[in-house]
Amino acid sequence: MSAVNRATVEAVLRQYTDPYLNQDPVSAGCVRAIDIDGDRVSVQLELGYAAALFKNGWAQMLQMAIEGLDGVASAKVQIDTLIAAHKAQAQIPGLANVKNIVAVASGKGGVGKSTTAANLALALSREGARVGILDADIYGPSQGVMFGIAEGTRPKIKDQKWFVPIEAHGIEVMSMAFLTDDNTPMVWRGPMVSGALLQLITQTAWTDLDYLVIDMPPGTGDIQLTLAQKVPVAGAVIVTTPQDLALLDAKKGVEMFRKVNIPVLGVVENMAVHICSNCGHAEHLFGEGGGEKLASQYGVELLASLPLSMLIREQADGGKPTAIAEPESQIAMVYQELARHVGARIVLQEAATVAMPNISISDD
Repeated sequence: MSAVNRATVEAVLRQYTDPYLNQDPVSAGCVRAIDIDGDRVSVQLELGYAAALFKNGWAQMLQMAIEGLDGVASAKVQIDTLIAAHKAQAQIPGLANVKNIVAVASGKGGVGKSTTAANLALALSREGARVGILDADIYGPSQGVMFGIAEGTRPKIKDQKWFVPIEAHGIEVMSMAFLTDDNTPMVWRGPMVSGALLQLITQTAWTDLDYLVIDMPPGTGDIQLTLAQKVPVAGAVIVTTPQDLALLDAKKGVEMFRKVNIPVLGVVENMAVHICSNCGHAEHLFGEGGGEKLASQYGVELLASLPLSMLIREQADGGKPTAIAEPESQIAMVYQELARHVGARIVLQEAATVAMPNISISDD
């Protein structure tokens, strides 16, 4: 029987790739401790993204691999999560308690952006994160309906300065819809809209949040620029359909975020395929592979591809989106994958920023 040491345990860990970080645990810097007591091995890993529904299965797989080593009688793998704060977050007092801000955007309306934002927030929460959602679609706020918040609900005021977000399904929700009449259109010019958005962002009393998801209005106008200039966004998720017209607008969204130095975490493709409820025939009503082409063109990840499903629409309209209405369904699992990919992409983005070398110029 050969003796076990740290090097042999690390060698086993290097054979397994974290599907979200796309690296093995050792290379990704997830290993916090390896303790060896005779023929018993204990490993502690730490993930930087919310992964409550993934980490137990991941730990079991690594444990079995270590127990396959010659000289190991038993192994224990413990995986914890620690979500780090985006480095620029403390610049805005109202966001001091928010670790990471994720903007969910689209180049045009009608592609399922708000539904994606709601399900992403709920999926992140199911993965163990503390989550809030801000409805920044001033002209057409919809998150109140999606989270089942009754019409006419108003946020409480704290210290005559702060809006207290409304909690629904374990998510802190804030929307312009809570401050206006649902039947009154927002007939505002750009500066008024930008001012309202900044007030919502900076005067909402968010509690300690790991992620704040911002449901952006469609397009690349005033609100998007205001957000980019005033708020430290960790990354953006672009939502599109496979249709050529939608992809054309989605490309503009990607380009806009790049110009204002906000990382694009990836693309979500909605309405990718329709499956007939009677015969099961699959049909690509809006084209095929558009999201994948867009992601490939800009060197980003296709985070999720979702079908054209009546269920997604009905559950969102009913105030209980798919991620919690049918948490074990195949569609809900896609949203969970999306949540883990988004969290992991933020970790990788931060790591890439830290790894950038400092360039110094001297007179020598």
